[in-house]
Amino acid sequence: MAESRAARLWIMRAAFVGLSFAVMFYHLLPLDMMPARLAGPDVLVLLCLSWALRRPDYVPAILVAAVMLLADLMFQRPPGLWSGLVLLATEFLKSRDRRDRESTFFMEWVSVAIVLLAITIAFRLALAILIVPAGPSFLGIMRYLTTVAAYPVVVVLSQLLLGVRRMAPGEFSASGRAQ
Repeated sequence: MAESRAARLWIMRAAFVGLSFAVMFYHLLPLDMMPARLAGPDVLVLLCLSWALRRPDYVPAILVAAVMLLADLMFQRPPGLWSGLVLLATEFLKSRDRRDRESTFFMEWVSVAIVLLAITIAFRLALAILIVPAGPSFLGIMRYLTTVAAYPVVVVLSQLLLGVRRMAPGEFSASGRAQ
């Protein structure tokens, strides 16, 4: 029984990395040669946040940091800035997970929206302080709104396709800790 839990844990961690690579690969494909007028959701951040809330043992801090740092390098963002903020957000949401286990999905969505707003503002402020061009504010606001709107879709797809469900209050994680 313990071997199957450990195997499932590593399979899901590999699935997270594989999904992250697929999202990065899709974003790097030259599908449209014109600049985007609309900003889509940041699916990579949504994967990190939703999996961190649903199954924190599937996305350890080192895995989130490595995936997001690779994304920073691939998308030519300042290396470590966005990845550090996403890592802080996932760890903050993981620490609140035990208290918020009985909350509704709407409250989970609101907490993700608030945390995402905080890291988005911190990212834009850091870019402004360092005098790095951040792009139009309208696109940043649109990216935030589409990311928040896409959160339920990512949660439903993760739950239906990959079985990433919230742990029950008496269930044990792969490390043997009660949740």
